Amino acid sequence: MNNTYERLVKLLLSDPDYVAEDGNVLKATVYSDAITMKQSLLELLLSDDEIKRLFFKEVNDTLIFDKQEFAWLINSKEFLPDSYTAYTNKIGLTSNAEFISLSDKVVLDFPYKDALLAGGQDKEDQKREEIMYHYVLAREQITNLLAPKVFTNAKRYKKNGVEENITFNDEDNLIIKGNNLIGLSSLLQRYEGKIKLIYIDPPYYFRKKIAEDSFKYNSNFRMSTWLTFMKNRLVLAEKLLMPGGSIWVHIGEDGMHYLKVLMDDIFGKDHFVATLPRKTRDGKSDVPFNLSQDFDWILVYTNVEEKKTVVGRSVERKYYTTEDFPKRPWRTADATSQRTIIERPNSDFTMINPKTGKEYPVNPKRSWAVTKDTFVEYYDAGGIGFPDDYEFMSGNRPFRRVFKDEDDRNTKPTAVYSDFLIRDLIKNLLLKSKNKDGNDEIDTLFSRDDFNYAKPENLIKSILDVATDENDLILDFFLGSGTTAAVAHKMGRRYIGIEQMDYVKSVTVPRLQKVMKGEQGGISKEVKWQGGGSYVSCTLKEDSAGLIHQIQNSTEDTIDDVKASIYAEERIVPYLSAKELEITESDFNVLSIEEKKKALVALVDKNKLYVNYSSIEDEEYQVSDSDKAFTKSFYEGGKTNAK
Repeated sequence: MNNTYERLVKLLLSDPDYVAEDGNVLKATVYSDAITMKQSLLELLLSDDEIKRLFFKEVNDTLIFDKQEFAWLINSKEFLPDSYTAYTNKIGLTSNAEFISLSDKVVLDFPYKDALLAGGQDKEDQKREEIMYHYVLAREQITNLLAPKVFTNAKRYKKNGVEENITFNDEDNLIIKGNNLIGLSSLLQRYEGKIKLIYIDPPYYFRKKIAEDSFKYNSNFRMSTWLTFMKNRLVLAEKLLMPGGSIWVHIGEDGMHYLKVLMDDIFGKDHFVATLPRKTRDGKSDVPFNLSQDFDWILVYTNVEEKKTVVGRSVERKYYTTEDFPKRPWRTADATSQRTIIERPNSDFTMINPKTGKEYPVNPKRSWAVTKDTFVEYYDAGGIGFPDDYEFMSGNRPFRRVFKDEDDRNTKPTAVYSDFLIRDLIKNLLLKSKNKDGNDEIDTLFSRDDFNYAKPENLIKSILDVATDENDLILDFFLGSGTTAAVAHKMGRRYIGIEQMDYVKSVTVPRLQKVMKGEQGGISKEVKWQGGGSYVSCTLKEDSAGLIHQIQNSTEDTIDDVKASIYAEERIVPYLSAKELEITESDFNVLSIEEKKKALVALVDKNKLYVNYSSIEDEEYQVSDSDKAFTKSFYEGGKTNAK
């Protein structure tokens, strides 16, 4: 059996007391007997080792029946608060209000905004009426759900054309269309432990329900649902990071502190790197408490101890070539220490230039970096220099001399000091990375209606500058308009992006095509981008996900026909009987169009959203030869590199 539901149904149907006239399970009777701990039901459940393991716990050599877990599975209530809950409870689709942030639950989301817009509404009204489809699955369903999937419609895009009937190779950049939780699980076989940097801009958690969210899908999560949604994706993301890699998560103020606690748990609080602010807009006057909060935040984590180099920067340095060191170019550095002469009494002395005799008294508040005993040793080795030795030298203090060959031997990148953060990275985050900058870039490429609130290219460049090198592999599994992919492409990084929304076809892919042709927006001029390169685009092959599209595109005029076809489908949840569906007809009719869609989507078996790689040869799924070749090249090509 693939999941608990199927196994339990088979077991219950073996007892005539739980079989209805139509041959299906009498769920109400089962639920009642479970609550009253009826001995015959307990004996039946104990007869199956797997069911016994799931619903019975051993305490001091005594088996205790977990009624709560069993009741969650049965999903039946006697008293119902509203028509939608009445309908969903009658067909066994609610979770009995169980706290959903448990570790063995997975939240799937189906955020197709455009399918939910009702006629006659303006955009703000429409946004208030949208429903975020998300569902919680029991642990026994997860293994099948997160198994590697089949890819379809694979194409390699180049500057001058498109290649089809392709296979995948290690140098390919990759864009995947499909649910990002399932997409992440499909990446593991090939890319576990290989991603240098992950940047994501996920749906924000908002303390108050808002009409105007920052995404093409509704961001109005409940806290527990949002944390579960984030947790399951971040757990997979952590597995993909290479040692010393980093993950940068963009988040709003309402969810930032909750997310940090969650990421402390997943990545380890000792692996927290930084919290960085980004200015999102210019100040507003009509704000809570008369304080304009104009920032969002980036949480940065890694997977190694703090002594390891996770971020760094390359520095353009000016070297001098002089007659006294003709074959060793050198640069100047500070010859003082941050400690006082009281703290370093051995460094309390007056430096004298051996060539000119000029004296340089110590600064009492900043002692010399060398001691009076080691001065001669450093000077003879060329490590100390004086400004009066050179006509071109400005300044009036001795300096530390650093030779270029010493810099070349030091492969560790220069640390990201606070002065650099303030001058460059933070300057970019605070002054050059506002929402307006990203919107303007999208306006130049397409139009604002195509995508709102795109992050500006300069923001992503600032991150890649300090956390990656050329040819490093970057992942963004909330790809959106494709800013991360576009910047990585221009900066010579490899990249993987996952996006399930349809604008991946109308915005993301066309944007990357413009990038390959040498478009000059965003960071192009700064990095001297001239075009070129390639990437592969593919889609997770749908199975029951197609039913969800059908439901979400329905209207009041077509919803009943869609419902009839859904009821006849074999890809609805396996524990519903035809009788149960039939008796709920009147309950269904009183629902709103949004509630009807939500209820029908809930009927779809989430185990069968996409075709498993293990079923690639099954004729039922009609996988084409080209899809087989590409999918096999992706998984089998990664086996030798998998951990």
